[in-house]
Amino acid sequence: MTTAAPFGRLLTAMATAFHEDGSVDLDGTAKIAHHLVENGNDGVVVSGTTGESPTTSVAEDGQILQAVVDAVGDRAFVLAGVGTNATAHSVELAEQAAKIGVDGLLLVTPYYNKPSPAGVLHHFRSVAQATDLPVMLYDVPARTGLPIARETYERASELATVTSVKEATGNAAQTVMLTTLGYSVYCGDDAATLGYLAYGADGLVSVVAHAAGRELKAMIEAFCAGNPAEALAIHTRLAPAFDAVMGVANYGATTAKAALELLGVLDNRNVRGPLVPLDEDEVTALRAGLAASGLI
Repeated sequence: MTTAAPFGRLLTAMATAFHEDGSVDLDGTAKIAHHLVENGNDGVVVSGTTGESPTTSVAEDGQILQAVVDAVGDRAFVLAGVGTNATAHSVELAEQAAKIGVDGLLLVTPYYNKPSPAGVLHHFRSVAQATDLPVMLYDVPARTGLPIARETYERASELATVTSVKEATGNAAQTVMLTTLGYSVYCGDDAATLGYLAYGADGLVSVVAHAAGRELKAMIEAFCAGNPAEALAIHTRLAPAFDAVMGVANYGATTAKAALELLGVLDNRNVRGPLVPLDEDEVTALRAGLAASGLI
């Protein structure tokens, strides 16, 4: 169905910058994209969970995506998150992304509605057939409440444009089933990356790479080059950062933006409700974790 690592080894589900009044900061968003590409990322995923896509409008999604495409140019892949819980809405986002000129789409399982496997397949097929862009499915039942069923994966693998999966179920062994079906698999959990690679995954869609892109890229490349000991050593050094960014209650876009503020990429850590920015105690803990990993 697809070639190995169709979008490279390391992508980041990038944050979206906001002004103090809650409006989209396109210049800040472009800075994030530039920072990621300059620090080891083969690609960026725009308007995913970390990009706070549930809070942005179709028009804003288009503006954000255009700003990132302009900032990245031909230096990295750009994938547009188009997953929602309304098929027509996702199709609209996919068509908009295709017009802007991205390299692929990220399509999460519909959330809250809890459709049947047939309904999930209908959603995937409708979006995949709306454009010619390659599609990465996204399986994250902790957020959607609904894992992708094997039968859905089997049928979706027949769709010409569905090439890969961001696997975030916590079941790394499922990678074997997915690669057997022809999917390229990307780990969706930074701390589990080595386990997924051992089962045949091609790479990682990261959050921690907002602060550790070069290190994560080196870890993946070491493993793929047949040096698991070096890969494990890098993982061990990054363990405090994994815990600081992803192991706390108020994590994701909040910790990614606070990390970007600590690194000087952004001058704020603004988020949109229902998220709230990290408080000073949380920033202190994040700083300590990043420092323990040698990232600041």
